[in-house]
Amino acid sequence: MNYQSCELCPRKCRADRTKTTGYCKSGSQAKVARAALHMWEEPCISGRNGSGTVFFSGCTLGCCFCQNYSISQEGFGKEITVNQLADIFLRLQDQGAHNINLVTASQFLPSVIKALDLVKHRLSIPVVYNTGGYERTEAIDLLNGYVDIWLPDFKYYSGELAKRYSNAPDYFETASQAVAHMIEITGSPVFDCQDPKIPMMKKGVIIRHMVLPGCRADSSAILRWIAGNLPKGRYYISLLSQYTPFYHSKDHPEINRRITSYEYQKVVDLALELGLDQGFMQEKSSAKEEYTPPFNLEGIQ
Repeated sequence: MNYQSCELCPRKCRADRTKTTGYCKSGSQAKVARAALHMWEEPCISGRNGSGTVFFSGCTLGCCFCQNYSISQEGFGKEITVNQLADIFLRLQDQGAHNINLVTASQFLPSVIKALDLVKHRLSIPVVYNTGGYERTEAIDLLNGYVDIWLPDFKYYSGELAKRYSNAPDYFETASQAVAHMIEITGSPVFDCQDPKIPMMKKGVIIRHMVLPGCRADSSAILRWIAGNLPKGRYYISLLSQYTPFYHSKDHPEINRRITSYEYQKVVDLALELGLDQGFMQEKSSAKEEYTPPFNLEGIQ
């Protein structure tokens, strides 16, 4: 898989990204908007020091409500070489990061693998792959041996909702296969419990689902699928209440609001009813714009 006739993501747009951009709005050189310690991931990822997040520009999905739209859709970021990306990984480790957290990196998969090849032997912390869940299983196989922790979103069950909000009617079919494959190749979660108050994940899968306003039935369908089809004890669930209307949410009045406490609590209640009790939930106060980090090229210049 490479940048010529690109098939890195399920879109398979086949653009020659050495000459133009693909569906992801990206060329063939890695582009990054921020590389810094980040405290707003799950506790077992952020820990006390923070997760070493590297936010890549561009995206293979393009959700209408994306809170990171300035980098995913509007292209903010700085192009860097593979060597510079490798150096970023080492700097984050030196800063005390608990892990290297690759945020929306799928469109730059060849560059990421080359950068990890340069420094993998010097990294003593896990590598996290933070993804929208819209991944080819072939891409996941390429990352096997590089990625320790998978952090996929599981956004939609309904193809209609996935098409309306992310232009990806095949989202559920694709993401369900991807998540199952991540669990298959990674095995059961492993934690470092040196700090008993904040056990740090060393290996495993955390499936994220953000509850959307008015879409509780879709959230319920996803949870029922997870409970009925994925091996219990082999993954954690993270239910997110942080939805905030961003970007083009205003074009869809039904989601141009925050979720209610009732909507979120009903989803949490169902998860517990289904036995999905290994995981995390958010305080309702997480639905704030300040939870979106500043994209100012920190850690890149």
